[in-house]
Amino acid sequence: MRTDDDSWDITESVGATAIGVAAMRAHETRRDDAVFRDPYAEKLVAAVGSESWGRMLAAKPRSDRERLGSAYVNGVMGHFLVARTVYFDEYFADAVADGIRQIVILASGLDARAYRMRWPSGTVIFELDQPKVLEFKATALADSAPAADRREVPIDLRQDWPKALLDKGFDPSRPTAWLAEGLLRYLPGAAQDQLLANLVELSAPGSRMALNIGTGERALSPELRERRAKALAEAGIRIDLEQLWYPWEDRRDPREWFAEQGWRVSPGDPEIVLATHGRTVPEEARPDMGTHILMTAIRPRGDDTL
Repeated sequence: MRTDDDSWDITESVGATAIGVAAMRAHETRRDDAVFRDPYAEKLVAAVGSESWGRMLAAKPRSDRERLGSAYVNGVMGHFLVARTVYFDEYFADAVADGIRQIVILASGLDARAYRMRWPSGTVIFELDQPKVLEFKATALADSAPAADRREVPIDLRQDWPKALLDKGFDPSRPTAWLAEGLLRYLPGAAQDQLLANLVELSAPGSRMALNIGTGERALSPELRERRAKALAEAGIRIDLEQLWYPWEDRRDPREWFAEQGWRVSPGDPEIVLATHGRTVPEEARPDMGTHILMTAIRPRGDDTL
């Protein structure tokens, strides 16, 4: 059960969900028609030393309807995870093409973008997460060099993370590309509001933010929920996602929130993201797609108009 001051390492609570997302990236990378490549994902999952996650990694990718854990790493839930990975990869590519060289990844988990993406010279990437999570990743990737100046900020995002970020050399006068991937539902509504307010306070004109959040389970049928739970149980993985999330009803819609701050908001459609890359979403997965928000928000410069 979540509490306002709980903590975790990579194998516990919220931390364990990062392993699941990395397992998805490893499976996608092994596909012949992969829409992205993450050569570090399998290494990160293997470093956990878990027999259960190892079984998922050992499974050979098959068709969309036949894969191991079809309700998790490669099926109903997996389609959205693939879409959001591509969406955020392209978000960062657009940001650096626009001249942004300061990147902040909130609740970075096992995100390997600092290692696997191409970053222009002078790019600084700040990764914020629980100290034990960052320590695990640093150990697992100790023999790999990041492609940019990567700076760890070990901090709980419910604490004074802006000060910790500034202490690591973050420059609030420079435009920043922020990312909150798979984060907001793990925060209470009030903590979400405070995090976003702090982010806006630290954002120079021209900064941008990308995020996703699930809006609830209403569009997910009981059958699909059961399949998701069964897939995890068969793999020996104990994650009760709904017990880790805080209610959607107790928070503001971030699209509306950023629009009220004067930022230019652009929603993303996960089905369109995948279709653009030649990937068709099975009919059975579409209801789940509708429970997720993808969005980018840009703080206008002085010469921009909304």
